[in-house]
Amino acid sequence: MKQNLITDIIQGMLPYLNNAQSKRLQEILQSTFTNYEITSSTVEAKEAEQDFVELFLAAKRIEGCSEKSLKYYEATITTMIKTINKNVKYIVTDDIRGYLTEHQQKKGLSKVTIDNIRRILSSFFSWLEDEDYILKNPVRRIHKVKTGTNIKETYSDETLEIMRDNCNELRDLAIIDMLASTGMRVGEMVLLNRNDIDFNERECIVFGKGSKERIVYFDARTKIHLQNYLESRNDNNPALFVSLKSPHERLKIGGIEARLREFGKKLGLNKVHPHKFRRTLATVAIDKGMPIEQLQQLLGHRKIDTTLQYAMVKQSNVKIAHRKYIG
Repeated sequence: MKQNLITDIIQGMLPYLNNAQSKRLQEILQSTFTNYEITSSTVEAKEAEQDFVELFLAAKRIEGCSEKSLKYYEATITTMIKTINKNVKYIVTDDIRGYLTEHQQKKGLSKVTIDNIRRILSSFFSWLEDEDYILKNPVRRIHKVKTGTNIKETYSDETLEIMRDNCNELRDLAIIDMLASTGMRVGEMVLLNRNDIDFNERECIVFGKGSKERIVYFDARTKIHLQNYLESRNDNNPALFVSLKSPHERLKIGGIEARLREFGKKLGLNKVHPHKFRRTLATVAIDKGMPIEQLQQLLGHRKIDTTLQYAMVKQSNVKIAHRKYIG
């Protein structure tokens, strides 16, 4: 109770004190209150507590975060607040550490997932600190969770050809080629319409994360297969890819994922999913000498570090480079 009172006083004085003065005031208050017993008033404030989570989400929405990301942020932050069961102004570093540890053990979460949670909570508390709602971000002293580096699989040329040769539907062949040659996200592909495709330039504009536009390009084979698919359709849906059966509705992410997963099982292929096409394109591009900055633009990554995580350098090329430059 004493610490909560001190925190409230310090927060009220923040606009008038610098960091050194705030620290000194906190020391004086802690020393002064040592010999006093402080109890909370039985009269509760009538005003409802400000909803910090909603304010944070509103700020993120203005910054351009997608609704999908905002829902994930809200669920992550709300779960933390309910579990710790404290006013956010009084949450300290030990509370967050304990929560992350317990949450990982109870849910059996991976280190990557826990670090994502840590990152979201840090963003939330950093925003509260910047807006002077709290004294300092309690997550700041919790460092990034170290995770092992796993070499993620890509499709070989042979695997891609096996998938193409076994496509019984023109639509499925066009989907595979579109994913393989553009490296676009499946979430970007399902939003495309027929009139978004420029067949002359073999390109189209997609809306990436944060509603950012970028141009992606496809090869001649994709152009032919996509044209064949569109010419075979007899529906009026403007969507680029639709369901095979009437009423031919726009395909959703889950529909494409399920179709590819089923396709992979049928052919005995390991882990066939849309994102693997994106990783494959990045790896092939790096392997053939594409500058990382251009690949970053092609994939629509805000940070080049993300691009580097996608692109896996083949070990055979490392060996060749070693012999070339070192001997």
